[in-house]
Amino acid sequence: MKLGAFEIYPLTDGMLRLDGGAMFGVVPKTVWEKHHPADSQNRIQLELGVLLIKAQGKNILVDTGIGNKCSDKFNKIYGVERRPSIEESLLKCGLSADDIDLVINTHFHFDHAGGNTRLDDNGQIHPTFSKASYFIQKGEWEAAKAPNERTKASYLLENYEVLTDQACLNLLEGDSEILKGISVIRTPGHTAHHQAVLIESQGQKAVFLGDLIPTASHIPLPYIMGYDLFPLTTLETKRTLLEQAFEEHWLLIFQHDPKVRMGYLKQVENRFLLEEVPDNGFSDR
Repeated sequence: MKLGAFEIYPLTDGMLRLDGGAMFGVVPKTVWEKHHPADSQNRIQLELGVLLIKAQGKNILVDTGIGNKCSDKFNKIYGVERRPSIEESLLKCGLSADDIDLVINTHFHFDHAGGNTRLDDNGQIHPTFSKASYFIQKGEWEAAKAPNERTKASYLLENYEVLTDQACLNLLEGDSEILKGISVIRTPGHTAHHQAVLIESQGQKAVFLGDLIPTASHIPLPYIMGYDLFPLTTLETKRTLLEQAFEEHWLLIFQHDPKVRMGYLKQVENRFLLEEVPDNGFSDR
């Protein structure tokens, strides 16, 4: 779809399943399961969302999905189904991996950065987008290099370690403009250095939320994932961003919602609700 002079396309690297209780934290299952029914293992289906932006003559990807390096055991645990994969999603837009100029990661968890690299037929790992420059917060890179007992299951070195060998990883410190109209804004809470991507063109604005607000169901302030390392920080970050998004009429882009990819906020009785915007079918859902 058009956003001012830019084009934005919510794409996908398939689906995965995560524990519903972990996804909704303190919210009771009797509440969240109305919109996100769980399977026999209490897992809910989530989109492996990716955003393609065409701006300033560049093809930009925000996050890269889970990639092709996961073992069969891993895929079974998380119910991973790469149908379609990010490569197949790009092909629908007439692009290949070699056509991507910039990759912006919201953070380095495996379902957001797994597609940064790929496993070839000889068992070697390479950057998936070999001609692209990659962007991440410096603090996120440092946390990912030295995970602790809580975070090591989410940070997998094979998803980003070779990027420094190829000299294509750019480390940011705080809010930064990547290109005119494409900026990152720090949105801490899920991780200490999580970032969202703000897109601005001809007076229109959109924000790719990453794991700050992973689905449209997470718009209410108390709906915070058990995966968040700093949940009270998430609360305040959400409060500030939602108020600004409402006042400035930002298009919200959700990464993990299997049904709702985009929408604008409206306020009803002091509550924020969402007016959905169709994604034109590019996620094949």
